[in-house]
Amino acid sequence: MSTPTVLFLCQHNAVRSQLGAALLEILAPDDYTIISGGTTPADTMNPAIAATIAELGPDITDRTPRTVTAQDLATADIVIAMKPGLALPATPAGRFLEWSFPDPTDWTPKNVRPLRDSVTARIQETLLAPSLAEGAPG
Repeated sequence: MSTPTVLFLCQHNAVRSQLGAALLEILAPDDYTIISGGTTPADTMNPAIAATIAELGPDITDRTPRTVTAQDLATADIVIAMKPGLALPATPAGRFLEWSFPDPTDWTPKNVRPLRDSVTARIQETLLAPSLAEGAPG
């Protein structure tokens, strides 16, 4: 059985989608192939995101925002838009979820922690709870 691919996406791939991808890597490192992207990527990732992930262990400071591609959307089993209403380059072929979280672009690590905890809870409820994770490994 192949490992399902989860694509986290947002507008700039500098905050929310990077956060979602990093958290799923921590929570289920062997259960999914995890990618992220943005519709109009920023030049750099927000350092507050890297700092709040570093508190959990991993160093993600080397990650850079990237453009989500039509190929990403065609091959992902689960696509999670971390900002509703994004104009995508193609229709997702897999399960499509829209999650709404505030944009913490100018937030400090102290202010990002509640966002990190909210995204963690949503991942646990949606992707890691066996009865709710449609198509998740079991």
